[in-house]
Amino acid sequence: MFGFSGSMLAFVLLAAVAAAALVYVLLFDSISGGKARDRRLNTVKQSATTVSRKKADRDRVAEVQRRRKSLQDNLQDLESRQKQREKNQKSPPLRIFLAQAGLNISVRQFYIYSMAAAVAITLIAIFLGAPVLLAPGIFLAGAFGLPRWFIGYMRNRRIKAFLNEFPNALDVIIRSVRSGLPLNDGLRLIASEAREPVRAEFRRIVESQQMGLSVPEATAKMPDSMPCPEANFFAIVIQIQSQAGGNLSEALGNLSRVLRDRKKMKAKVNALSMEAKASAAIIGALPFIVTLLIYLSSPQYILILFTSQTGHLLLGISAVLMTIGILIMKKMINFNM
Repeated sequence: MFGFSGSMLAFVLLAAVAAAALVYVLLFDSISGGKARDRRLNTVKQSATTVSRKKADRDRVAEVQRRRKSLQDNLQDLESRQKQREKNQKSPPLRIFLAQAGLNISVRQFYIYSMAAAVAITLIAIFLGAPVLLAPGIFLAGAFGLPRWFIGYMRNRRIKAFLNEFPNALDVIIRSVRSGLPLNDGLRLIASEAREPVRAEFRRIVESQQMGLSVPEATAKMPDSMPCPEANFFAIVIQIQSQAGGNLSEALGNLSRVLRDRKKMKAKVNALSMEAKASAAIIGALPFIVTLLIYLSSPQYILILFTSQTGHLLLGISAVLMTIGILIMKKMINFNM
């Protein structure tokens, strides 16, 4: 009985194995086809992922190159504008020169005032006893020298006042931007609350915006009416930030810190050069002091210079040499930063 049961069990096992083998043989093609299909799907997915990744990398590289090219073009444009501004700063046209001095007069009015000043100075000089032969020179000096010197003096004084107030204006803009206000509101605040001439310059920016210009385009015109490097720095920061993006408050904060450091450096240079300036002032005033002392002690001895033709010639040569010496000393002790 036990042998019969063992034979039946072995027969059943053999039959199951044979059936499984038959089923495997019948389903081998479909199983192998499914595996091949899965392998092909995985290959396609991997290739698609690789293609997408390569395309994304190419797009990223192309975007970086495009932004880099745009930034280079903007920098070249800024460099060309800077060269033109430097040319205008060194020898600006008279119309721009008057605007930089803050004078609201036309070129025609300037020439009228210059001629009137020349006539008045010539008449005063002749009335005080100047030789008639010097009248043409005095007239030319009064017509072309003195008015332009006055305009240059007003221009330099206006630039100095602008530099004293400009860092404070930048700090106000930085605080307004950090508090969430747009840049335009900060510019309007400076245009209405700041001191002159900063208020006038920012008012020009606001008025240019109202005429349709963008903020970078409006700020790019500031160095034309305020010929100083600090105004140019501000225009460059605004234009680069508008093109490349970034934290505007941080950029303006760095600019404000740089401007204050430049101001401190100028004060330090002026303090170090004060001894040379005092020496130059003493050397320049020494001939006049000696002449006055000789006149007080021996008037007849020194009056020959003022009463004879030879004395007049010597005084003229001395004046020319003194002027050249003073200009050389001024050039030596003035440091441009």
